[in-house]
Amino acid sequence: MHPLRRALLGLGLAVGLTAASGPATAEPTLEPTIASLAEYLDAAAPAAPDGRHPTAIADTGSSSGSAAASIASDTIGEGPAMSAYLPAFAYGLTHPDAAPPAANRWDCEPTAQHPRPVVLLHGTWLNAYDTFAHLSPRLAEAGYCVFTLNFGRSSLVQSGGLGSVLPGRYGVGPMADSSRQVAGFIERVRAATGAEQVDIIGHSQGATIANHYLKFEGGQGKVGKLVTFGGTHHGTSLLGIATLGRMINNAGIDILGFYRPIIGVANVEQAVGSPFYTTLNAGGDTVPGVDYTVVGSRWDEVMNPLELGFLTAGPGATVDNITLQAGCEQDLSDHLTMMYSPRATSIALRALDPEHGPELVCAFNPWFFGGGGSL
Repeated sequence: MHPLRRALLGLGLAVGLTAASGPATAEPTLEPTIASLAEYLDAAAPAAPDGRHPTAIADTGSSSGSAAASIASDTIGEGPAMSAYLPAFAYGLTHPDAAPPAANRWDCEPTAQHPRPVVLLHGTWLNAYDTFAHLSPRLAEAGYCVFTLNFGRSSLVQSGGLGSVLPGRYGVGPMADSSRQVAGFIERVRAATGAEQVDIIGHSQGATIANHYLKFEGGQGKVGKLVTFGGTHHGTSLLGIATLGRMINNAGIDILGFYRPIIGVANVEQAVGSPFYTTLNAGGDTVPGVDYTVVGSRWDEVMNPLELGFLTAGPGATVDNITLQAGCEQDLSDHLTMMYSPRATSIALRALDPEHGPELVCAFNPWFFGGGGSL
């Protein structure tokens, strides 16, 4: 919390000094940033008796050094199947390392019909269980080998944000670190199953991690299909809040860096227009050899606007962008309950196996509660 205290104090001093200086003050120009405050103090500080000039050190706690660290971990045991997000979230708080049902059975052998294991990637402030407690057993029932992990595990002092103080709130560390963790896990899956390729289903940040793995961590050629739900493929405006923050940052005031100790590094990276996405999508949205299915919801309060989550196919790739409510207006799934939508489940199964997958389901799925209206 020390970097946060310094940031709060520094920002308050900077704003106060800016106001006190008035319009007649010429030099130095003071902007409400920690760096500008340091420059102001440098200019105003008198020289020491020995002639040396003291300098201020600007530290917002938002650097990308060793403090912003994270790890991945294997799941422990299996939790029960759930039909709605709220009870899954509650179970995930008390069993933060549980695997979703039927996942991580390392003796599972892929079949000729489903030769590629399915790797499930959770989102920010979530875990493998509470994200996939509904989908995982249905994939296993359809004959898939299912695997998942908890990546991006970090703490408050490691820039994981306030959410990391709750049990099971993972996916908070730097996304490049999480991508490397996923790469290592997929190698284990390939070795255990003998499969040359896997399919990936990613929710929210999990979609971005999959993209980064494909482009920068050796994933190209190792993934057949990528299916995403509420994926932050190009960042999110978060109902305009993240867009406003990015505009302020681009104006020279590091407001996102200021909030980084509160919301965590992964959330700052997912704000629209971040340097992370500039690098991620510099060569296009897709990589050759992958079939992408991208699902978004009009009721998503986190990943918005809707179009920001869609992809454009590049050479050698296919993209199917799907709005969850197209042809099924009664599905009111939001960002979290999307993974408990009967329609979303049928889309995932059909995307993995278009020939044998089920017909698309249309069912009422209420916002916030999910689960076809049941808990």
